[in-house]
Amino acid sequence: MKTMHTTIRLRSMLLLLLLRRCHGYHYNASQGPLVTAVIVFGDSIVDPGNNNDLATLIKANHPPYGKTLSTTRPPEDIPTASYPATSSGLGVKQLLPAYLGVELSPEDLLTGVSFASGATGFDPLTPVVVSVISLEQQLRYFDEYRGKLVAVAGEEETARIIDGALFVVCAGTDDVANTYFTTPFRSVEYDIPSYVDLLVSGAEDFLRKVSSRGARKIGFVGMPPVGCVPSQRTLGGGLTRQCEEKRNWAAQLYNARIQDMIHRLNNNGDSSGTTLVVYLDIYRILDDLMERGDKYGFTETTKGCCGTGTIEVTGLCDARFVSVCDHVSNHVFFDSYHPTERAYRIIVDDIFDNYLDVLV
Repeated sequence: MKTMHTTIRLRSMLLLLLLRRCHGYHYNASQGPLVTAVIVFGDSIVDPGNNNDLATLIKANHPPYGKTLSTTRPPEDIPTASYPATSSGLGVKQLLPAYLGVELSPEDLLTGVSFASGATGFDPLTPVVVSVISLEQQLRYFDEYRGKLVAVAGEEETARIIDGALFVVCAGTDDVANTYFTTPFRSVEYDIPSYVDLLVSGAEDFLRKVSSRGARKIGFVGMPPVGCVPSQRTLGGGLTRQCEEKRNWAAQLYNARIQDMIHRLNNNGDSSGTTLVVYLDIYRILDDLMERGDKYGFTETTKGCCGTGTIEVTGLCDARFVSVCDHVSNHVFFDSYHPTERAYRIIVDDIFDNYLDVLV
C-alpha cells in the first residue's frame, strides 16, 4: 500500500471537520453511526488526493499542506490521501480515503470514499483545461465502487448502505474563478447570467444522476465569495487587491439559482420522490470571516499564509521553494485559495448549527 507524505492535505479540511463536528450533537457511540457511509463528489475542498497520480499540476501532496493538521496515527500508517475523521464524529470511520491511488480495504468500501478531484466543476470544460477528473468520471468511479461493494457485501447490504449514506457534492467555484474569469474560453461566449445557467443546469443533471444511483440524503455546498479569495483579489482586484465584485455577483447569482433548482428537485423534480437535497450556505460565514475577521481573532484576511499569500496555491505553494508564516491560525486563508484549519472549523460550526438536523 502507498503511504502518505509527512503532511496531510489541508485542502480537504472541510469534510474532515464536517465528520468531526457531529460529536457533541446527536451521535452516541452506543446507538451506532449516524449514517451508513459518507460518499463525496466534487473539487479540491473535498478531494483527499484523487489527483495525486494524475498528470496535472493541481495537487497538494507535499508540504506545507497539512502542517497544522494533527492525527494520533504516525504518518507512515496513514494511507495516501486519507484524512482523519475521528470515531466520535459520524461514527462511520476514522479515515475517509480517496477512491484512487490507495489500496482500499473492505471496511473502506463499506463506509464510503471520496471521488472528488481538485479544480473540477460543473462546466464540462473546467476539468479538461487542467487535466483533472470530471464529475461524469466521478460518477463512473462510483458505479465501479458500487460493484466492488456488492462483491464485498452482497446486493441487499449494498442497497442498505447507499440508502443510509450521506452524499456530499461540492463544486462550482473553479468554474467561476478559473474557467470563466481566468481563461478566455467561456467569457467570450457567455455573459455571467448565462454562464451561471450553464453551471446550474450541470449541477441539476448531476444531482439527478446521483439520486438515480440510490442517494437519499445529499448535502450540496454553495459557492463562497469568490471575488474576495486572495488569488482572485490579486487577479481582478487592481493594485489595492480589493474584492472583485463581478466574481462575487456571479457567486451570489449562482447560489440563488442553485437554491431555486434544489427547491424544485425536492418538491417535484425527483422521480423517486425520496431524495432530499440540502443546500449548505458557506457564502455568508466566509464573507463574515473576510470582512470582520477581527471578530473571530484573525489578523490577516486578504492574503494566504504560503509565500506572498497573493497567488501561491497547489504547485506554487511548496515548502521547498516558499516559506510559510509562523502564525497560521491568524490567517483566514492558508494558501491563496483555501481557508486555514481554524477558519474551516468556524465554517463547519456554522454548517452544523444550521443544517445538522436535516443532514443526518
